[in-house]
Amino acid sequence: MKVNIRKFEAYRYLDSEEMIQGHLEEALNDGDPRLILLALDDIAKAKGMSKLAEKSGLGRESMYKALKPDAKPRFETIMKIIQAMGFTLSVQTLPPEALAEDKSKYKS
Repeated sequence: MKVNIRKFEAYRYLDSEEMIQGHLEEALNDGDPRLILLALDDIAKAKGMSKLAEKSGLGRESMYKALKPDAKPRFETIMKIIQAMGFTLSVQTLPPEALAEDKSKYKS
């Protein structure tokens, strides 16, 4: 019996604004820049890469390039993408135990 295995594509399951927001929040809470880029890429695919590129003022190819794995996009580019998605960033105080965690995983 032949078994077809497809790569898991999270964007296919981001079918509501609540799911999209939760996906990005989880990535931001983790703090790993690679995971955040992956979440932004998933959301861009779910919302339509061309549509977001137009809203952000970036070219479609620039969007793909900025959101590819291991890309190091400028903060300005990330902010344009996040705003085009309909989000804003905010700051919260971390609990003391979170400050004691080893943050070495975030170093490039």
